[in-house]
Amino acid sequence: MEIYYKTKQMQKLCCDEAMMRRRLGAVMARKLKQRLMELSAVASLSDISYLPPARCHLLKGSGMIFSVDLEHPYRLLFTPQGPIFKTENGEIDRTRIKGIIITAIADTHQ
Repeated sequence: MEIYYKTKQMQKLCCDEAMMRRRLGAVMARKLKQRLMELSAVASLSDISYLPPARCHLLKGSGMIFSVDLEHPYRLLFTPQGPIFKTENGEIDRTRIKGIIITAIADTHQ
């Protein structure tokens, strides 16, 4: 899957391991790297598990924002890149999401 970034700052944080460790700590940096590798290795969003460890899911009431778990309570937030297609039952067709835009690392429980 293609990974894009909402801002240059988010791209630098996700691509610069030293900055990642400095700003997020060693444990969170390791988890972020793992999630980014998982996302870049799959063909589409449907290949990422809904169950632990990643728990990829659409945030309720958020429109089109998806999240995957990092170090509790933080999550990596992203939106689909490109057009959104729906399945016959009206759900987002994750098999057709081939790119994402990383938007934030946040505690979505606040």
